[in-house]
Amino acid sequence: MPDFNPSLILYTADAINQHGANVLTRFPEAETMVVRQHNRLPELGMNHFKIKSDVLVLGTLKSKEIRWSGRSSDYIAPSLANGCFGGCAYCYVDRHKKVNPITLFTNTDEILTAVDQHVMSQPWPKPANQTDPQFYTYDIGCNSDISVDYNLSDGIQQAFAFYRDHPRAKATFATKFVNSAMLSFDPQRKVRIRFSLMPAEISKLVDVRTDSIEKRIAAINDFYEAGYEVHVNFSPVIVYGGKQWRTDYRRLFQQLDAALHPAVKAQLKCEIIFLTHNQQQHQANLAINPKAEELLWVPELQENKVSQFGGWNIRYQHQLKSKMIAVFERLLAEEIPWCQVRYSF
Repeated sequence: MPDFNPSLILYTADAINQHGANVLTRFPEAETMVVRQHNRLPELGMNHFKIKSDVLVLGTLKSKEIRWSGRSSDYIAPSLANGCFGGCAYCYVDRHKKVNPITLFTNTDEILTAVDQHVMSQPWPKPANQTDPQFYTYDIGCNSDISVDYNLSDGIQQAFAFYRDHPRAKATFATKFVNSAMLSFDPQRKVRIRFSLMPAEISKLVDVRTDSIEKRIAAINDFYEAGYEVHVNFSPVIVYGGKQWRTDYRRLFQQLDAALHPAVKAQLKCEIIFLTHNQQQHQANLAINPKAEELLWVPELQENKVSQFGGWNIRYQHQLKSKMIAVFERLLAEEIPWCQVRYSF
């Protein structure tokens, strides 16, 4: 986990409710500055990584839109936060903002009320599907890393308790960090944490400033024993070195097989998500992480794709990607047949 200690906190006036005041109290040495909008920050004179290390933003989330997902969750909940300490080279959140420090949304009560109203309007009992056989699942961390946010805002801890206690809703989020403070909370299997995994040497290059793959794998047993449901995210799957990526993933699967307890294996499922990259992020990476781009930007293997939100991205060529998915699933079945695939794309 990063030792995040911001030297500058920017906040909108409406963000200083009890949650916001608690954040300011937590960092008494930080300089503070009022801004008009949490997503339109003044020029700070810091580079990409310095802003992520030194700046924290407090705001309120205006839109409480809840979107259908059907993949990692049934729905995507309104964001509790935006941005991340990490600087992953493929991060889609960074593509959409000129600078992207952690922004905490302090109107937690309004966000959770929106979720409650939404889930209580759904048919019950819920029809079983691949996201969960019983509960409606809400992804609470699409635009941030909840493991980092948990230490910064008691609003995140409030959200954990909300989902744990709700009769119909369940939370899920993916993470690249191991936060031992979360082990003292008992979610009673109503919070699903999905550790993102890839071959360790590649992670060191593209998962900038995140916890190591070895540390993430070692934490899986601990989080299950603490009461979390634990899945893994093979995301993004990056194809490199001819067939080298296959060898490296086989080794990763073997690491998992050796590390996990039988009870953990019995409940563990996975998602397989092949790389989608972006022209804008590519240009930014050429300045801040050019070595990563040698893996991420491979035009001979990729094709243009328009995202569901209208952005121009690139992904592996359709027919080639189908073969890659088949290879990946075969390797997984050979090495960790106990790991059920929730979905691949």
